[in-house]
Amino acid sequence: MSIAEFVRILGRGPGRSRSLSYDEAHEAMARVLRGEAAPESVGAMLMLMRMKGEVPEEIAGFTRALRDTLVTVPTPDLDWPSYAAGRTRGLPWFLLSARLVAQGGYKVLMHGWNGLGESGHLVREGMPYAGITSCDSPDHAREVMATEGIAYLPLENFSPELLHLLQLRAVFGLRSCLNTVARMLNPGGAGASVQGVFHPLYRELQADASALLGLKSLSVIKGGGGEFERNPSKDIQVFGLRDGLRWDRLMPPAHEDVRRLNDGETDLSRLAALWEGRLDDPFAEAIVLATAALALDTLGEEVPEERAAVLWRNRAG
Repeated sequence: MSIAEFVRILGRGPGRSRSLSYDEAHEAMARVLRGEAAPESVGAMLMLMRMKGEVPEEIAGFTRALRDTLVTVPTPDLDWPSYAAGRTRGLPWFLLSARLVAQGGYKVLMHGWNGLGESGHLVREGMPYAGITSCDSPDHAREVMATEGIAYLPLENFSPELLHLLQLRAVFGLRSCLNTVARMLNPGGAGASVQGVFHPLYRELQADASALLGLKSLSVIKGGGGEFERNPSKDIQVFGLRDGLRWDRLMPPAHEDVRRLNDGETDLSRLAALWEGRLDDPFAEAIVLATAALALDTLGEEVPEERAAVLWRNRAG
């Protein structure tokens, strides 16, 4: 077996090539994961897809094939992927947002890979400052979610195959559709997910692919550094799903002061200081609350902004 037939579909040339169907994409990725595809053909397939632009059926098919290979991962209430490289981001205030949602009684599973060696290390290294435990296995994540409400599961600890494919970026010098697939993975099968993107076009792509995969509730935003993190001083267009149906909304600014999310700050201890009340930074607090409110909206909270504010006032130290 090989994936030559799928490379031919994608690369026949103008007027003859086409996108892969869901079933074709699923079979192509399944063969890759079984080791039946030559490295050259994998590269050709991924770069041809990049050149033409991915479609929802391809993303959904790849995602389903990867899910078929996963070890059992605990099911949370909210899936929170974190896969941005982080070259342009400041402090990962969204980590406190995720913890705040967990304080509301929801089980939150964060998972990801952040391009270690780039400034994406701020996300992983920020976990302990945000009070989030990084887990070495799905079983560990299950234990931590049961006691703490939130856990972070690094990609290499539940899907080393996808990590290997993502690391082909160093070979290509370009991202591939697998960066999108990683955000879509939802390894625990949560009914709700929040996702960040770098480029606005991916918001609708991920929403449509999620609908094909049967997700019930989703919010996708162009967020800080490509993560699910809202700038509260700007309005924001949100795409996604509610009750399994396409949904979008323009949300107005949530804070009067204007500041860049990436203000050059890299001192991760500020995360702990803000949570514990030792740091007075109204804009950072607004980031946390606005991001948490959108996550709570995804979970079906009727008054998410008010709920986020109450959780913040009553947060545990």
